[in-house]
Amino acid sequence: MPHRIAVLALDGLLPFELGIPQRIFGLSRGSEPRDEGRKLYEVVTCSVRPPGPVRTDADFTITVQRGPETLATADTVVIPASYELGPVYTEGRLTDELAAAFAHIRPGTRMVSICTGSYVLAAAGYLDGRPATTHWSSADHFQQLFPEVRVDPDVLFIDDGDVLTSAGVAAGIDLCLHIVRRDHGTAVANDVARRTVVPPHRDGGQAQYIQRPVPETQFATTTSARTWALGRLERPILLRDMAQQESMSVRTFTRRFREEVGVSPVQWLTRQRVERARQLLESTDLSIDQVARDAGFGTPTSLRQHLQAALGVSPTVYRRTFRTGKA
Repeated sequence: MPHRIAVLALDGLLPFELGIPQRIFGLSRGSEPRDEGRKLYEVVTCSVRPPGPVRTDADFTITVQRGPETLATADTVVIPASYELGPVYTEGRLTDELAAAFAHIRPGTRMVSICTGSYVLAAAGYLDGRPATTHWSSADHFQQLFPEVRVDPDVLFIDDGDVLTSAGVAAGIDLCLHIVRRDHGTAVANDVARRTVVPPHRDGGQAQYIQRPVPETQFATTTSARTWALGRLERPILLRDMAQQESMSVRTFTRRFREEVGVSPVQWLTRQRVERARQLLESTDLSIDQVARDAGFGTPTSLRQHLQAALGVSPTVYRRTFRTGKA
């Protein structure tokens, strides 16, 4: 049976964020011969009340056809943002309706929040003592309201195993793609990303807020240098080589790169190489030595160090875990 995802629609919800799980998980299809084309997830929407209308922050309401008892059937529960959280936002406690709805959730169910949906998870106690994130503009208030939560206001999303939280709005896409990738591998996640016309992967640790996310008109960008580097990750790449692709000095290139991407060129290169290594470990039978060379780390020792730093596991464990999860 497909993995069942229940999306909890609360009054004051943001329609865009409500649609993210439907789009990302709904498009996910099996890629292996034994399950090619099979739906990998069943996505259903439910309310904290019996079936009926739910207000949005737009000029329309939606009709939800399932009530809170649906949560008892979920393998994963997703809580998008809402602008009408009431005492959840002001006092850090669940309403009676929410508490009754959450009582349906089975132990071990994976819990996911998008943007300020994290307030609901925190009020329900799911984030006590855990790392979590939320929209950067709410991070200070969130931390004051829930001091027991280890809030990281800078990242796109945090995967803490059975509880995952994302930053605001589009970061929900990154988190849902990450879940697809974690559940079913890079090939499936990349296919969903292509069909959704979004980047296939933005690392969870990427900055939420970049000072200049869109270059000004006629402003020289670093796009060509990044494209050039991605085409030769297996080779040595020096900072001055990247700067030359844009006819900039190293100092100017480094400054503009950070303005556009949110991290330094060296940090970005390392992330791309980790990503390449993950893809090779997941989808090929190449030796660890060859994966290290093809990803640009040169030696297995360097690959192990970087993968351990980024993911907390060795290449061998990552490959074994991925294949076990996909079998």
